Amino acid sequence: MSRWLAAPIAALLGAAPLQAQRPIDSTAVAQVRATEVAFAKTMADRDHAAFTGFVAEEAIFFTGPEPLRGRAAVAAGWKRFFERPEAPFSWSPDTVEVLATGDLALTTGPVLNPAGVEVGRFNSIWRRVGPGVWKVVFDKGS
Repeated sequence: MSRWLAAPIAALLGAAPLQAQRPIDSTAVAQVRATEVAFAKTMADRDHAAFTGFVAEEAIFFTGPEPLRGRAAVAAGWKRFFERPEAPFSWSPDTVEVLATGDLALTTGPVLNPAGVEVGRFNSIWRRVGPGVWKVVFDKGS
């Protein structure tokens, strides 16, 4: 690199302040974790109405070949999972991350069959809609 280019780049890099990381908001992390656990409990409790209450109006769930777009479509698409007396699967978060802004979060963790065998992982994106209130906006299993 030529000297005439290296000096300005070095000056810019040296002058750029490092962005200070905000501390992790442990309250928000705990809220999101509790919300995800309560969301999963709706499946165990066989409570489709409660399940739907956790879903944002404009949510997108990647459940099948085509995404389910909107709360009504998600509710209709997931109704089949609530029809039998035994839950077809369960899930729980093993990772929860919240953006420094405190308004978006990711939860991920194992999906288990009724025998307790891991059959996949879920990934959900949550948006804070009020103090301590979170709604899932994206959901995709793998």
